[in-house]
Amino acid sequence: MATIYHDEDASLSTLAEATIAVVGYGNQGRSQALNLRDSGLRVIVGNIPDASFEQARRDGFAPVSIAEACRAADVILLLTPDEVMPEVYAEQVAPHLEAGDVLVFAHGYNIAFGLIVPPPTIDVVLVAPRMIGIGVRDTYVTGTGFPSVVGVHQDASGEARARMLAIARGIGSTRAGCIEMSMLEEATLDLFTEQAFGPAFGRVMMTAIDTLVEAGFPPEAVLLELYLSGELAYSFQKIREVGLVKQMDYHSHTSQYGSLTRSARFSDLDGTLRARMQEVLEEIRSGQFAQEWSGAQASGREMLERVRAIREQLPVTHWEDSAREAFRMGAQAHEAGAATAGHTAGGAVGHGAGTDAREATRAAGVAGSAPVPEPAGGATTRSR
Repeated sequence: MATIYHDEDASLSTLAEATIAVVGYGNQGRSQALNLRDSGLRVIVGNIPDASFEQARRDGFAPVSIAEACRAADVILLLTPDEVMPEVYAEQVAPHLEAGDVLVFAHGYNIAFGLIVPPPTIDVVLVAPRMIGIGVRDTYVTGTGFPSVVGVHQDASGEARARMLAIARGIGSTRAGCIEMSMLEEATLDLFTEQAFGPAFGRVMMTAIDTLVEAGFPPEAVLLELYLSGELAYSFQKIREVGLVKQMDYHSHTSQYGSLTRSARFSDLDGTLRARMQEVLEEIRSGQFAQEWSGAQASGREMLERVRAIREQLPVTHWEDSAREAFRMGAQAHEAGAATAGHTAGGAVGHGAGTDAREATRAAGVAGSAPVPEPAGGATTRSR
């Protein structure tokens, strides 16, 4: 049985006299720094001199260099991107660690795969929000909180668990609950969601879009039906509240009957999906993916830039923009306001528009190296 921690298991007093450095003032860093400060803890921000540095200043902090923040801190939250973290740690964090300090990670990746090896004289803990950065702040403000994965990797002081839980409570996570896992378990689950479930779900979504558009349905209507209306997101919220099977009760009898009687037609995919997901899982567990990513970061970043350029040319991107404008979804549509009245969806993009994602990927010369990000798949990943 997994161990779950709540507010009553954590005490902020554990860190009442501590100075907490938040290293990296990005999506997660900003939210966690603000939450910790609002919880009454002493927080300093360490960041390179960029736009995030200035944002920290506007938020009322007195940001300093990463090295200076680590030199002054008893607790360090290392919230930089995974791929730059080992270098940041080696050059700006490690030289300033003292016995009894606490090093906090929001993702187990670098510890789990041996890319960072802290000294044995400090506490090393995991507090990994299962929430995007802006949600960490929003749910703190509303009082609902968000779940996290927590774990003690190294307990030099004998107080690592109490300190870990104090950080979790300070950012608002013990309100919702924190589940205890190892760094390797957390990293593996996170990567599997990004590399197996997300792409598979995204491919199903794209296949459905292609099938319906090719059958002559307006692209905007297809996207509205599948996800732009918010119905799918609401259904997932109900899955969270009552469960995957029980949420069916919220759908019509026609919907339930059709789903149940036709689901068997896709059962032959189970073996293929399981085999491919098992392959991904083994690549993660063995450290093969971590080794691959460490050795391919330069080319990987170039590939990601090419994919970002490609996705702007995909038919589905234009269909989404057209539908959001027509239905006045999001900031862009609100600015358009009354100008969108009577708008004919899809006017600029025909129903039989151009190449699909696979063809666009091949045209850019990146076929086989990585899939084009899927509208649905991307929703399953987390920003750190």
